[in-house]
Amino acid sequence: MSNRGDLARRIVHRRQELGLSVQDLAERAHMDPGYVDYIESNPATLTDGTLLRLAGALQTTADDLLGGDTERPPGRGTASHSPHLQELTREECLELISPGGVGRVAFNGFGGPVVFPVNYRVHDGDIIIRTRDEGVMDGDLRTGLSDVDIVIAFEVDRVDDAMRQGWSVLVQGPVHHLPHGEMPVDVRPWAGGERNLFVRIRPQHVTGRRIAATR
Repeated sequence: MSNRGDLARRIVHRRQELGLSVQDLAERAHMDPGYVDYIESNPATLTDGTLLRLAGALQTTADDLLGGDTERPPGRGTASHSPHLQELTREECLELISPGGVGRVAFNGFGGPVVFPVNYRVHDGDIIIRTRDEGVMDGDLRTGLSDVDIVIAFEVDRVDDAMRQGWSVLVQGPVHHLPHGEMPVDVRPWAGGERNLFVRIRPQHVTGRRIAATR
């Protein structure tokens, strides 16, 4: 038995991609149209046989319908037939990244441009990152001079392959190392290990974009 997950959205997207109605899909899969509509609208657990019939009717595989490509880099699917690019306001951008999660920092390190993922939280309008003492963000981002800021970039994005849509937010601002022992918010990096240094990015320039299908 296969759990729904994002199955319903993938079925709807693939059906619309092929230009099929619910009735068309039901006829192809030899299923009742009411049941197809139910699958597309409600959490459902499907037998392997039902899933294979739907996959065949949609000219795809059961693995793809179940999101078997989750380990692949995002965005490998074809673009939507009618994509729309929307510029986001600063307020919209900050709202999107406010829950925290995983983003990417980018800056010029001693060895050249550096980009890597980090876990982050938003606290009092600032982006807080927890990292290692004497790590890249420690040594490369200290000037040794008072009142001299290093401006870095911080990026967060979300890609919905099933619906061929997503958004990205870019933050640029000065970075500061907080005094040891100062922990404004709890950040638990996925990488684990000893990470006792907290870094704060103060957003100065915030931009973002959203891609969605035109209705």
